[in-house]
Amino acid sequence: MRAFDRESVFFGELFNGIAQRGRRLLWRPQSQAALPAEGIAGLAQKLISSRGEASGVALAADLLKAWRRLDNEARLEWFRTLMSAFGPDQKRLEAAVETWRSGHTAEAASHLATAAEPLRQELFRRINLAPGGTAALVAMRAELVRHLRQAPELEVVDRDFVHLFSSWFNRGFLMMTRIDWSSPASILEKIIRYEAVHEIHGWDDLRRRLQPTDRRCFAFVHPQMPDEPLIFVEVALTSGMPGSVDGLLAGDRSPLNQAEADTAVFYSISNTQVGLKGISFGSFLIKQVVEDLLRDLPNLRTFVTLSPIPGFAEWLSSYRQQASPDEAKLFQLLDEPDWHGDADIVETLAPVLTQAAATYLAAAKDAAARPLDPVARFHLGNGARLERLNASADLSPKGLKQSHGMMVNYLYDLPSIEANHEAFANKGEVAASKAVLKLLASERPARQPISHF
Repeated sequence: MRAFDRESVFFGELFNGIAQRGRRLLWRPQSQAALPAEGIAGLAQKLISSRGEASGVALAADLLKAWRRLDNEARLEWFRTLMSAFGPDQKRLEAAVETWRSGHTAEAASHLATAAEPLRQELFRRINLAPGGTAALVAMRAELVRHLRQAPELEVVDRDFVHLFSSWFNRGFLMMTRIDWSSPASILEKIIRYEAVHEIHGWDDLRRRLQPTDRRCFAFVHPQMPDEPLIFVEVALTSGMPGSVDGLLAGDRSPLNQAEADTAVFYSISNTQVGLKGISFGSFLIKQVVEDLLRDLPNLRTFVTLSPIPGFAEWLSSYRQQASPDEAKLFQLLDEPDWHGDADIVETLAPVLTQAAATYLAAAKDAAARPLDPVARFHLGNGARLERLNASADLSPKGLKQSHGMMVNYLYDLPSIEANHEAFANKGEVAASKAVLKLLASERPARQPISHF
């Protein structure tokens, strides 16, 4: 057993022991679940009022048991209770505001910040003491995210989850691990299930992604969730920058000798936990992977992605309305059934699709003046450069539906990453290669790029 596994078992047994002692103090046998008459809100009130550590752990464990038994409507009501009954103490907050107004001292500011904190944040901290509390809270927040569309007023509760998770899942607490074919089956099953970019078609397909010597997979895990990859990246070692995913995922390909590889290709990055939506650690993973790869393979010179363009097809449907008659005629070829199987149509469409994709990635902005494409926002925000557009790069049903087969390479040029990141973050500037800039310059001056739709 690895040292990390032994520590996880030790702490799990320790917290279980504390919970058992707490139940004895509360005169509640371990086999007895939370009493229905109490309800989860009553348990929450008891937990927030408890002073003993052991009794608090037991109450937290019982609250989580009660939570797991709630149906969909009862869970929505629980979130509403968190919003209405576990906010800031109004009298305490008003007093702190008055103190602050009477003198803007550091002490008054500290009291104001403490008084403004909602009670539910402390409740979440106490729930986190239960065995498996961290994972349970992540699952609870995932449930909340699913309710936000119908109950947007609950965003105030969601912000408290995000506030705490941003600290609990800080990069300093995360551990990077390599996932390979010898990893536990439970982990491998989750890689198959969580893969969000290029579907993994069973165990043989997974073996092809993990076992060859020119393939790598890395993940971040948290000490309280050691069997749950939070985010993982799949890497292909290649000679040169690839322009199509088919060659990377082909079942009959021959592995490349590591000594011949000069490029590391990040071809799939998957976040796995809905409950950690908005908690960003993907950039840290990429940087850590680059460091590890350079240490083991000093011959690598290029670090690049082969990324999907998930919003391109939807954006293009609006963009086509502004097209010139000649362009409109070309774009109509996309409406032909199985157009991607006709070599002549593919060749005809490639230039116009490539130019449109360049406009979408570099010029199309949302209401906040950010690139429309979420993958572009991620990589450009991390300091990557928009390097090359690739037509007919992903002809899978998903690739055709979301981007008409287009893919993009983002280049992580190590000396330029920091400057690119600063320019993007502070000025909204998109770092792009000469080839992409040339595509943008060839746009007709009369055409105004679509900002959003």
